[in-house]
Amino acid sequence: MNTVEQYIAAFPKNIQEMLLQLQQTIVQTAPNAIESISYAMPAYKVNGRPLVYFAGYKSHIGFYATPTGHEAFADELSVYRQGKGSVQFPVDEPLPVNLIKRIVIFRIKENEAKTPKGKQKKVEHIFDRLSAPAQRALAQHNITTPVELSGFTEKEILSLHGVGNSSIPRLTALLTEHGLKFKH
Repeated sequence: MNTVEQYIAAFPKNIQEMLLQLQQTIVQTAPNAIESISYAMPAYKVNGRPLVYFAGYKSHIGFYATPTGHEAFADELSVYRQGKGSVQFPVDEPLPVNLIKRIVIFRIKENEAKTPKGKQKKVEHIFDRLSAPAQRALAQHNITTPVELSGFTEKEILSLHGVGNSSIPRLTALLTEHGLKFKH
């Protein structure tokens, strides 16, 4: 498995839906995180440091925010089964999306604090590859992440004032980097 999408696709539909919801929550909360497969599961890094991981199982979704993410939210996570550095969200209950967002934000701040000032990577805005008019057009329509962009067809994006034909290959490449595609 090379991509998170391939990883998710290997599960039954009900678990796929939960894994996709978890992936989207992480990507929306940490749009600058680098997504990959590590330790045979979806992994996210910020400033070159691990952020969170997740994994699908038959009866639960494993969420790994390293011990510090779990320690900081120990009271709220205490209602879930846990292992060393992991929490298990049952597949027959809704994911605690707001709690997951808060854990991801906590981990981002923690990673930023651990990274020396001179070593922090300059964070590139997700649409920096586009012309200023195209960037403005997307922002005016509240399209700020690859996940949001994937909810549109190429034709819909081209209909936005300021987005020209030259933007489509760049946007397609951006979507591909995040394992996404334009809506058909």
